[in-house]
Amino acid sequence: MIHMILLFVFLQPMKKLYLDDGSSLHPHLGPYFSDGQRRVDYVLAYEIEKPSSIRHRSSRFSGNKFIQRLRRSFNRSSSRAALHPKADPEIAAQEQRTDYHEDDKRFRREEFEENLLEMGLELEKDERSKIPEMGFVKIHAPWNVLCREAEFMKLKMPTKKVLNPSTHHQFNVRQFIHKVTAPLHPKIEPSRPQNVKSLCHPFSREKQHLFDLSDRDRFFDSKTRSSIVYQILKRTRCTKAKYSMEWACYSVFYKYQPIGLIRKYFGEKIGLYFAWLGVYTQMLIPAAIIGVIVFLYGCATVDDNIPSMEICDPRNNITMCPLCDHACSYWELVTACGTARASHLFDNAATVIFSIFMALWAVLFMEHWKRRQMRLNYTWDLTGFGEEDSTHTAHWRCCYISDLLFISFFHFHFMCLCVKLTCTDRMPAYLTTMVTMCFLIVLTFAIVFGVILYRISIKAALHMSNYPAARSNIRATVKTTAAIINLIIIIILDEIYGSIARWLTTLEVPKTDKSFEERLIFKAFILKFANAFTPIVYLAFFRGRLVGRPGKYLYVVGSYRMEECAHAGCLMELCIQLCITMLGKQLIQNNLFEIGIPKLKKLLRRRKSDLDSKQEEELNRTMQRYEKDHFLGPFVGLSPEYMEMIIQFGMVTLFVASFPLAPLFALLNNIIEIRLDAKKFVTELRRPIAVKAKDIGIWYNILRGLSKVAVIVNAFVISFTSDFIPRLVYQHMFSPDGTLHGFVNHSLSYFNVTDFQPGTEPVEPMHLGYKVEICRYKDYREPPWSSTPYQLSKDFWAILAARLAFVIVFQNVVMLMSDFVDWLIPDIPKDISVQMHKEKILMVEVFMKEEQGKRLAAQDNQNQDKCASPSSDNQSPPQPRSRPISHAN
Repeated sequence: MIHMILLFVFLQPMKKLYLDDGSSLHPHLGPYFSDGQRRVDYVLAYEIEKPSSIRHRSSRFSGNKFIQRLRRSFNRSSSRAALHPKADPEIAAQEQRTDYHEDDKRFRREEFEENLLEMGLELEKDERSKIPEMGFVKIHAPWNVLCREAEFMKLKMPTKKVLNPSTHHQFNVRQFIHKVTAPLHPKIEPSRPQNVKSLCHPFSREKQHLFDLSDRDRFFDSKTRSSIVYQILKRTRCTKAKYSMEWACYSVFYKYQPIGLIRKYFGEKIGLYFAWLGVYTQMLIPAAIIGVIVFLYGCATVDDNIPSMEICDPRNNITMCPLCDHACSYWELVTACGTARASHLFDNAATVIFSIFMALWAVLFMEHWKRRQMRLNYTWDLTGFGEEDSTHTAHWRCCYISDLLFISFFHFHFMCLCVKLTCTDRMPAYLTTMVTMCFLIVLTFAIVFGVILYRISIKAALHMSNYPAARSNIRATVKTTAAIINLIIIIILDEIYGSIARWLTTLEVPKTDKSFEERLIFKAFILKFANAFTPIVYLAFFRGRLVGRPGKYLYVVGSYRMEECAHAGCLMELCIQLCITMLGKQLIQNNLFEIGIPKLKKLLRRRKSDLDSKQEEELNRTMQRYEKDHFLGPFVGLSPEYMEMIIQFGMVTLFVASFPLAPLFALLNNIIEIRLDAKKFVTELRRPIAVKAKDIGIWYNILRGLSKVAVIVNAFVISFTSDFIPRLVYQHMFSPDGTLHGFVNHSLSYFNVTDFQPGTEPVEPMHLGYKVEICRYKDYREPPWSSTPYQLSKDFWAILAARLAFVIVFQNVVMLMSDFVDWLIPDIPKDISVQMHKEKILMVEVFMKEEQGKRLAAQDNQNQDKCASPSSDNQSPPQPRSRPISHAN
């Protein structure tokens, strides 16, 4: 059975193919037809599967006329007219009888190829490849087809007019910066000076005299040719690039990316992704530097921190209440000295300043990207590209509907009848989506609650253990193991949620590919965001606040007591969770999977192959380029690449108050991520579709939303998770000398051990060597000897009011500063706006000059006719009424 694989492979151009005399140097190479003249723009790969009976029978007919005529037909297929020669009816009937079931698939493929020929494309078959049972059809778009499609797609092509930049002072500054950063740019010789730009205009066959057609072979570059042929094929898959292997090398991580070449080969959409990733990574450098300074400030001031010194002072002799019922005993506050000192590294006065800085940094990043995007739009001639220009790329999604079962077919060669769906038809799919999304979010909460129960139970079990090693560092063991379990669950659920989001989006049957992509991105982001940040949100805002008090604790699922924060607060545990989750996702999910999975697939393919290493090396050496590219992985889109960076951006901005080193880790990861993605696109994946795009789409709105939410989240983290506000209130309201001396004692409440509920008192009350009558716990409550024992004190309400006031002030001040920065920085760079205005004026001048030239040429022709008429009159005078008389006759 011969059938079409839904796989179109696009080949990169090969250099130095012709000799000086114009003859073909390597006519057998894949990127050209067998004549060595016509370029290969696309390659269709199809699989040839034959029954075993035909394979055995083929050896007997190897020498007959049928095989010879079949080979002659393949050799004649290099020309357009001879691609499908009319076969002998007897031969066709014999072939049909030998394999009747081949006809349907083969005829569909032949009909598809004939339709391509009618569209003007030229094809050439190659079924004698080194890959068993694989055939290829090379596709070439001639000049008239390229011109026709370019005019239809309104492609902006370079005219004869060259635009020289003005001598504005901004250009001098930019040239100076370019010279300083010259060692960081990749070593690529530009085809023309970088300060020269051709004036571009939408292509028109009637106005070909305006365009620079001095070299027709290079007028439409590789990306443009692929886009044009893509509009004819409608469905295509492509191979790896050969451009700038230096870009995909880890050793040049410090250099800029060749964004221009990336765009020329992969298209604007992928070019914008790598440009955005480069801008994001570049903006992480100042954030990482400031974060390291904040961390070093905490390290330098840890010995001067008065609350840590009081906790570590054994002379205070503060006895704390048990951390769990029955199994846990009383403990001394001095044992939390290490945790208190470590918390100060991330919970200090500089953290507030760093949070404000990161909020402004997010705004600056968005503004910088908008300006960079506008500059790329101008350079890539996308300033006039909008919805009306992209209608030719909006593919309608065809579907069949049967009993509320919606099946969306993505890669059809042929057009199918699209059914118009009403609101009633779509309602079941929408309800299914809402119910499923809510269920998955609730499932995420349930899994986080299960990890909470794990922490509670394992803590009690370690306290009851008889091994001193197990009881020596219980808190660190529980924190680390719980964070690792959360990481494993997040990685597993990410893959599951991604598949479910795609299924739900397919169920809704979106009208266009763009609508499908946006809906898929939104669903996947909601699910993966909830999956990644639910454990972090719990640690930041809920742990330690739903505990109760000694003698009246809050219990869940029977006898499980809700867990408390350490004395220094939950900020340290939040930092550990963020660190493990962020580093784990980046190392395992983003890097290890992207490197390991392709290598594992390649290893499995080698295991299944019957060839040894030498035979495989010889086969790779003799295979054509498109035959090698057939084994590359398919391109699945940019959504996974964007998603991992958006989740990272959330971790960098949302909870940066608890983890100032997050920008540094993100920077180190992205330096590797850029080169890893480059290597993946160049060597591991088939070349994607060259799709035009003016911006990064819905991802910009998600980034902007995260930057706004980050201000609120950091305000609540500083106010409620850290001890910044309680220390500030104590220092200005309750401290006798205006310092933090006595803050630890002020933040601890008293509890009479006789008020324990029955069965909750410690099994070993003499664990510390003395009888405990009063223990302390972290809260602001009245002592047991007051008239309202264990009630919330006035200090609690004063601190709560200060916390809420800080949230309001912090949020409004930072939002106001962000809006001011947004207003201060224009979206379009001034030099770009000036050049765009100048370009419009020059384009009008070019048109007017051409029209004036046409009028002058017409006047000259008329004058020549008038000058020639008197001479003819002298030779033969005109006869009066000759024309009417001849007409009468």
